[in-house]
Amino acid sequence: MDTVVDPDALRQKIAWRVLPFVILLYFVAYLDRANVGFAKLAMSKDLKSSGFTEEVFGLGLGIFFIGYLFLEIPGALLVERWSARKWFARILISWGFVSALTAFVKTPMQFYCARFLLGVAEAGFFPGLIVYFTHWFPIRDRGRALAGLIMAVPFSLALGAPLSGLLLKINWLGLTGWKWLFILEGLPAVLLGVLTLFVLDDRPRDAKWLSPQERDWLTGRLDEEARAKQVLPGTSIWAALRLRNVWLLALGIFATNTGGYAFGFWLPTMVQGVVGEANGATGGSNLQVLLWSGLIYSCGIPSMFLAGRSSDRTGERKWHCVAGKVAAFLFFLASAIPGQPIWLVLVWLALTSFSTYFWPPPFWALPTLTLTASTAAVSIGFINMLANLAGYLGNHTVGWLKGHGFGDLNCRIFLGSCYLIGAVFVALVRVPARNVAQKTGATAV
Repeated sequence: MDTVVDPDALRQKIAWRVLPFVILLYFVAYLDRANVGFAKLAMSKDLKSSGFTEEVFGLGLGIFFIGYLFLEIPGALLVERWSARKWFARILISWGFVSALTAFVKTPMQFYCARFLLGVAEAGFFPGLIVYFTHWFPIRDRGRALAGLIMAVPFSLALGAPLSGLLLKINWLGLTGWKWLFILEGLPAVLLGVLTLFVLDDRPRDAKWLSPQERDWLTGRLDEEARAKQVLPGTSIWAALRLRNVWLLALGIFATNTGGYAFGFWLPTMVQGVVGEANGATGGSNLQVLLWSGLIYSCGIPSMFLAGRSSDRTGERKWHCVAGKVAAFLFFLASAIPGQPIWLVLVWLALTSFSTYFWPPPFWALPTLTLTASTAAVSIGFINMLANLAGYLGNHTVGWLKGHGFGDLNCRIFLGSCYLIGAVFVALVRVPARNVAQKTGATAV
């Protein structure tokens, strides 16, 4: 007699086997991407004589995303059609080495090259992870799985900020703290890249830790969802780029990430100004600034959990996403009101952080609701291309604003406006009624 598969038990089994390691990978990825914002507090002083201005740092932060654009769509397709395990290993090993080598930059041009190469090395990782989740998690579970993944972002920033503050204080072998920050935070990616080859399985059919009955049940469920989406219009790869929803989602995340990436990378500099006002100085100590930054980043951790759980429970994605973006806009504006007590500004920034991390889990579930496997892979890659192009625009713009005499209040108004524009685009997305049953998990298996 065939063994009966318990869907709830299987769901937990997959979650505990797949998610912890993948979340660790993305934790390291985002830390290596964003740690330049922490290093900047000391790096800018050491390299000031070489011309490292605010505008130089803003451009360098943004150039990462130009390099990232090159392999977005190919990276997603390689995960769909080749091997997630091998592709992720290549990405981790190469970006770990490039991140560590950033410790030895001395001129703005070297800084630009290092950031560009880091973007090229990491390109395709996030869209590849989104596609990878479609190989393991049915639609009803995908929001929570994505929330778990994206929760690595605020967690890496929250933990990475105080950790980086401690690393900035060391001085070994004639290398200052900011150099060791890049080295010690880059090498774990290399080790994890090698480990990926032995830990990850590409698809359920490759997973020896699943029973034959579990593999068949999960594969059948995922194939059934894929067949249901085959009947939708616009299922060819190039047709995806002509779909209205694809462009609305792409423009929505482009606008939002113009503000979001800049907020993540420039927050320590903003907090330095706020803490500096409280101390009657130009800025607080590096460790103090990064401790406050870590607390603000940490507010995004419960936000992602709540967003993923709520959107999965209700089956509603779009308005969860819009609500988070509108809230971020309002809290950005509140933090920009002049003459407030310092503690209140920090509270507004913490609430901003909570809101900025509420929208991604439901957002990234939207592209996978209506598209076939190959079309979804291309669409996710394309959407993430614009998401990362926004990282260039936002960081470069903030650097330009600060370099031309605009203060943090002006920058926060600019960042908040980006979230509002992004909310408008997502509000216009049409979620087909035929997917309501699938979103709520009501589809018969």
